[in-house]
Amino acid sequence: MHKDMDRRTALLAGLAVAGVAPHALAQTAPPAAGQGARPLTLADSTETIDLWPTPPVPNSPQSEVTTERSKDPAYNDRFVTGITRPRMAVFRPKSPNGAAVLITPGGGYSWVVVDKEGYEMARLLAAQGITAFVLFYRLPHQGWANGADVPLADAQRALRLIRHHAPRYHVDPARVAATGFSAGGHVCASLLTRFDAQVYAPRDAADRLSARPDAAAPIYPVIAMAAPAAHMGSRKNLLGENPTAATERAYSPHLHVPANAPPCFLLHAEDDASVPVANTLMLREGLRAQNIATQTHLYPDGGHGFGLRLARGKSVEHWPDLFLHWLRQTGITT
Repeated sequence: MHKDMDRRTALLAGLAVAGVAPHALAQTAPPAAGQGARPLTLADSTETIDLWPTPPVPNSPQSEVTTERSKDPAYNDRFVTGITRPRMAVFRPKSPNGAAVLITPGGGYSWVVVDKEGYEMARLLAAQGITAFVLFYRLPHQGWANGADVPLADAQRALRLIRHHAPRYHVDPARVAATGFSAGGHVCASLLTRFDAQVYAPRDAADRLSARPDAAAPIYPVIAMAAPAAHMGSRKNLLGENPTAATERAYSPHLHVPANAPPCFLLHAEDDASVPVANTLMLREGLRAQNIATQTHLYPDGGHGFGLRLARGKSVEHWPDLFLHWLRQTGITT
């Protein structure tokens, strides 16, 4: 079982000093129903945590818009753009087991998916006793001065706030994992490799806590920023039209794995036509080079963006069972 008592003691001491953050835990509502709205198949979480005491201000005006894509009454499939108040939607289990998972949904850095790679995963985790936090992070190309760093800044801040509010959510601050999908997988991979990078100025007591996840699971992640493996849409939205080779390298997580990266769970379908499986293999190579415990699962079919619902009937269908088992193996759950 994963037991790092020195780190656990330090985290708990930090919480005792920091106390509970002074700002309210539900300042900004979750993404609204938005364009194409229709009744929700399942109720959304109504509890949120705003990331920043003072909302960040973009260089150009932005307006948050949520769009419904699903035409099937059996499920919702929303995405949100124009996020200026980054926040987490909280899914509390009926009987919390002390574990927490930060979820960073995908969307090619063009938008952030709400349901398929966010709320659906959160409900699965909450049903297992895990407190889930779905992160609606800022999009790098939507008016931010330090655009390429804002998704990581939001993810670091989110991880720290989960630990900061650990007593409120009955969470063990030394059992906080991260998972992300597609471009959200890039956010997750950036967090597990650059958790110590100073990409924002500390704001309050929460920023004295570690942003290192205790385990991380980038799922069909965007990793490479250079051709031929790069997902060019994510690359353009993150780095602009013509980034330099040095910039591509700086934002390719597999090239920056530290010796103290957390254990990782990697998953990809080999027929992924959007984000080549080479991305996961590159990250695996970088992790293995640093002797980081890594569990890798490759499947012949599944395509891209299967999440939970779209994995049904394919070889990748049972990946959530493997993921939950891995969380137990790493000591995130018991």
